[in-house]
Amino acid sequence: MTSSKRQGLKIAIAGKGGVGKTTVAAGLARLFAAEGRRVIAVDADPDANLGSALGAPGQELASLAPLARMGDLVAERVGSPGGFFRLNPKVDDLPESISLDIDGVRLLVLGSVEKGGAGCICPESAMLKALVRYLVIEVNDVVILDMEAGIEHLGRGTASYVDAFVVVAEPGKRSAQTASTVSKLAAELGVESCFLVVNKVRSTEEASAVSNALPELAYLGSISESEAIRAADVAGVPCDDPLFVKELLSLKEALVKKVKNAKGLGLEINAV
Repeated sequence: MTSSKRQGLKIAIAGKGGVGKTTVAAGLARLFAAEGRRVIAVDADPDANLGSALGAPGQELASLAPLARMGDLVAERVGSPGGFFRLNPKVDDLPESISLDIDGVRLLVLGSVEKGGAGCICPESAMLKALVRYLVIEVNDVVILDMEAGIEHLGRGTASYVDAFVVVAEPGKRSAQTASTVSKLAAELGVESCFLVVNKVRSTEEASAVSNALPELAYLGSISESEAIRAADVAGVPCDDPLFVKELLSLKEALVKKVKNAKGLGLEINAV
């Protein structure tokens, strides 16, 4: 690393399906990009929706193939099933070559791996994990990973380099249970800074109830229930509702401040 101050920030975002983690991931990516930072947004959820939340044109998004489905590239870099293959393939060119630029945010779609059995190690899995490892450990940009609840692409050696693990939950017992499970998985992988964002809240009491039910997660803040967010999601466009942007900006600043204090990173908190 050429500078004594680290300018990159690695954020993994997870939670139960439907709680709004992709909305949070896309919103944070856009805020960081608006500051002029280099941002890479990684769609690591098999139910890939990050591109539309970022505002990618439908035709361009449809042409962006998930890495796990790039058979020729995987075979070239890793090898083929049934033979020997490399666990550390070349991936440093991929953030530029297979991504889509959306208003200053580079989108990478990983895709899912069809596993033949429990604990399967296959070329596609090796490729995805190698890319995530490179992005989290080597890249000096803001990297935001929109994860599935299982966070399977984060290995033990990679997860410890994540600066912040943000779990998104909504009011409700099932969401809280998933959030608790995800936070335990993150802790087992060596993630030190785990945070909670409560989405779709209708009162401060609701947000407090979820936070109190998840004491293992440091509370960052909440996002209000909003028809504007729902409408943007249905339309497949970013949400620019003033209240949502204000709440998300508050979350971003709180997150950067907590990470900076915890890890001593050379990060500045710039207003958008």
